[in-house]
Amino acid sequence: MPLFKRLLAWFHPDTSRPLTQAWLAALWMGLFANWPMWLQLHAMADVGSPFIAVFAGIVTVATGALLSLLAWPRLIKAVLVVLLLSAGALAHFIGSYGIVFDPTMVVNLVQTDVRETRDLLNWRLLLSIVLLGALPAWWLLRRPAAPRQSAVKRLCGNFTAFALGIAAMVVLALGMFADLSSTMRNHKSVRYMVTPLNGVYSLSVAAARRHATRSGPPAVIGADARLLPRAAGTKPPLLLLVVGETARAMNFSLNGYERPTNPALSKLPATQLVSLRKVTSCGTATAASLPCMFSPLGREAFGDLKGRQENLLDLLQRAGLAVLWLDNQSGCKGLCARVPHSFTTQLPEGAAPLPPGLCKGRECFDEALLHELDKRIAALDPERLARGLVLVMHPMGSHGPAYYKRSPPDLKPFQPECRSNALQQCPREQVVNAYDNTIATTDRLLARAIDWLQTQQAFDVGMLYVSDHGESLGENGLYLHGMPYALAPREQTHVPMILWAPESGALAASLQPGCLAGLRDRPVSHDHLFHTTMGWVGARADVYKPGWDLLAACRK
Repeated sequence: MPLFKRLLAWFHPDTSRPLTQAWLAALWMGLFANWPMWLQLHAMADVGSPFIAVFAGIVTVATGALLSLLAWPRLIKAVLVVLLLSAGALAHFIGSYGIVFDPTMVVNLVQTDVRETRDLLNWRLLLSIVLLGALPAWWLLRRPAAPRQSAVKRLCGNFTAFALGIAAMVVLALGMFADLSSTMRNHKSVRYMVTPLNGVYSLSVAAARRHATRSGPPAVIGADARLLPRAAGTKPPLLLLVVGETARAMNFSLNGYERPTNPALSKLPATQLVSLRKVTSCGTATAASLPCMFSPLGREAFGDLKGRQENLLDLLQRAGLAVLWLDNQSGCKGLCARVPHSFTTQLPEGAAPLPPGLCKGRECFDEALLHELDKRIAALDPERLARGLVLVMHPMGSHGPAYYKRSPPDLKPFQPECRSNALQQCPREQVVNAYDNTIATTDRLLARAIDWLQTQQAFDVGMLYVSDHGESLGENGLYLHGMPYALAPREQTHVPMILWAPESGALAASLQPGCLAGLRDRPVSHDHLFHTTMGWVGARADVYKPGWDLLAACRK
C-alpha cells in the first residue's frame, strides 16, 4: 500500500509544494512556450523527430533544475509568474518575427521608446501572454500555501532536485551528443530561442556589462583635436551627416534595385552624388551600431566600450566646430550628451509651428527635421559657426514593424502595402511595398535636404548619408533586425551610404576627377565613417587614420 500511494503521488502531485510548482512550470514552459523553436527545428532538413523529443527533455529538465534552487515558499510563485508572463511575450516575438533574444536585444528593449513599443503591440501578443503566461500564473497563484518544513530539509530537497535535473540533462545530452553538437554548431541561433532560459541568460549578461561600464566621465579621445587652416577666401564647411534608420542597401534603386525607390536622388548629376554599394554595418541594431559608428576604433576593436570614451561629436567640438544633433526618434544613445541636441518637436524660440499633417502627437514624419533649420543653426555659438558646422540628423527612416506609419499619405507609390505590425500575417509583397515606401520617403528627405544645403551661401556644403543597420523582410522566416552579428543575414548588415558634394564646392575641387565615382563598388564599412568625416571637415587629431578616410586617396 505505501508503494501504491507513492506511485499515485506521481500522477497526483501535491501542487502546494514549491518543488512541484517549479517542475510543473518548467514542463509547461519547456513544451509550450518554446513552440517557435520546435517549429523551426521541425523545418530543418537535418533534424529528426527523435532529436526534437530529446532536446525538449533537455530544455525541460534544465529549466526545472534551475528553478529547483529557487523553490522556496515565499519566492517561487513570484519568480514563476514573472517567468511565465515573460515566456508568453518572448514566444510571440520569436515566433512572429524570427528574432532571437540575446544581450544585444536586451539593450534594444531597454532603449525602446513609447512610440516604438506601441508599434509592437497587437492582439496576438496579448493572446500569447494570456494563454502561455497569465492562465498558468493564475492557476499557480490559486495553489494553497506550502506545508511547513524545516529550512534544512527544504534546502536538501531543492538541491537533490537540482542535482537530479542536471544528471538527467547530461544523460539525455550524451545519448544524442553527436546530433546535439552538430545542430548547435550548424544552427547557432537555436541557443537564443530556448525560452525562458534565453531571457535569464541575456538579462544577466546585459546587467553584468552595464555594471562593468566605466564610471565617471568618458575617456578623452583626440585631446590634440584641431582644424587645418583654410585657404584665404574659402568658406567654412557645413557637413550634413544623416544617420539613417533600418535602411538596407539592396532596396535602393541607386544600387541597382529594380523598383524606383530613389526617384529624386536619381535626378542629381552623377558627378555630385555617389551611392556606395558594398557597405557593411557595425551592428544589427541601433544600440550597437550608433556608438560603434562614431568611434575611431572600428567594429573589431570596439567591443563593449560604449559609454567609456568620447565619440566623433566630442572630437569635432573640441576641434572648434559647431555641432548639432537633431533627432526624430528615440534619441542618440548617449552620443549627443555633450553637444547641442534637440528633437524635431522641440522648436527654437521664435520658430513657426510645425505644418499641419507633419506630426501626429509627438510622432513626426522625417521631413520635420528640415523645419526651421536656419533658426536652429542661428542659435549655435557664432564663433564656432565661423569655423564650420557638422549637422547630424537622426530620422525615423524605415523603423518597423509599422512601416506604413513612416511614409506620408502623399508618398506611397508602392501599393497595396501592409498596414499591420503583424508582418507575418501580410503577404510578403505587401510588406515589401510598405518598406519600399519608407525608402522613397528617405529619398525625398535627402533630396530636400540637399536643396536646403544649396541655399547656405555662407558655407561650403556637403552631405553624407549612411544607415545604422539593415532589415529582414521575411527572408528565411526572419523579420526586423537585431540578430547576433555572427548569425545575422546580409539583409541586416548590408547598408546604404551616399555622398553628395557640389561640383562648385571645395571638396570637389580638392579631389581627383572621377575618383569619387570609383568608390561606388569599393568594400567599405561603418569603420570609415569617423575618419571620413574628420577628413571632410578638415579636423585632425592623433586618432585620425588616413587609410580609413574614404576621401584621402582621392585628394590631389
